[in-house]
Amino acid sequence: MLEDSLNEDADNMKEVPLKPGRSDTVDLSDTHLHVDISDALSERDKVKFTVHTRTTLPYFAKPEFSVVRQHEEFIWLHNCLQENERYFGLIIPPAPPRPDFDASREKLQKLGEGEGNMTKEEFNKMKQELEQEYLATFKKTVAMHETFLTRLACHNVFREEHNFTVFLEYDQDLSVRGRNRKERLEGLMRSFSKTTDELLLQATQRDVDEFFDHEKSFVLVFHEHIKEATARADRMTRSRKNVADCYIKVSGGLSLLGTVESNELDRFLHSVSEIFEKVRKIENRVTSDEDLKLSDLLRYYQRDATAVKALLYRRLRCLADYEQANKGLERARAKNKDVHVAVDVVDAEMAQQQACERFEHISGKAKEELKSFKTRRVKAFKKHLVELSELEIKHGKAQVDMLRGCIATLKAAS
Repeated sequence: MLEDSLNEDADNMKEVPLKPGRSDTVDLSDTHLHVDISDALSERDKVKFTVHTRTTLPYFAKPEFSVVRQHEEFIWLHNCLQENERYFGLIIPPAPPRPDFDASREKLQKLGEGEGNMTKEEFNKMKQELEQEYLATFKKTVAMHETFLTRLACHNVFREEHNFTVFLEYDQDLSVRGRNRKERLEGLMRSFSKTTDELLLQATQRDVDEFFDHEKSFVLVFHEHIKEATARADRMTRSRKNVADCYIKVSGGLSLLGTVESNELDRFLHSVSEIFEKVRKIENRVTSDEDLKLSDLLRYYQRDATAVKALLYRRLRCLADYEQANKGLERARAKNKDVHVAVDVVDAEMAQQQACERFEHISGKAKEELKSFKTRRVKAFKKHLVELSELEIKHGKAQVDMLRGCIATLKAAS
């Protein structure tokens, strides 16, 4: 009964999402193309996002329009960008993670199984907590998908991508299908091959540019540190959430105990029970703010750092190809003794020139992107940490005021 009621509420929920972190990861000063997710509908096995666009760019048919998209269509757009050589010198914004409500459903199932072991008041509080947790996950999911689109819309190259225009403007289903087993296996093999090639290049390929050599060293260390920080922040928020859940049980137990004692003790126990309930609410707010301002920020830049590593790998691959083309040209010139070999020299020169132009183009674009990444990263961390500190101070003051009031209440009741 509980699972059916909560699933019915959640699966038919239509929420205007919060906007956590969006303006911190992208520059919203560019008003030529503004994209946001104005609404979202969560169904049993999928989430439908209403993508709203306002623009002054001439290649759009209308200045304002909306379309409905699913997660698979976001992944399709991300794959289109990753596979296009035109963008090999750019940081491809990380794809939004797949909507995952399994944890909420698992907790819901456990709550239903343990319904007989708790009071009605405790059960209702736990159910309310689960509903709030589901809503928080839902809104974060919406925000992550919106961040991906906003990063593209504010980038002077990505916003001109044809597939992005189709994604925003085409008001019908894009008919995007998931990969079948064969395609997934091929993708896995390509991933293994790319990882092996990347490790070999990092071990053997010397970078000729000190700027990129420094950036490569930095991003490798940065990625490991931020990965560890994300794991620790997640453990911290889980611990706080567990403490808040324990307060529910303590509050419910005291309330139940008060019903079987004398009138004077009954009032005292109910007062203590209300204190634990107030503490629980503050603890939950602290948990939510730390998850939003710290854990989500770290998690996003962990994925963004992975995108930077992919950019540096693509550039290093171009450098290796360029050096290989130079060696091929030297070999062809060394054998330049007849007409047929002379033709080979011309081909080698063309291949060398193309590899040189490609490498220089990617290097130029990559340098701009890495500088932008640093600016965006520093701005986001500064803003989030300042806001988190202010919220921690605010919640600390609220907790002190609440405890003072509770002490006065208990003195009066004793």
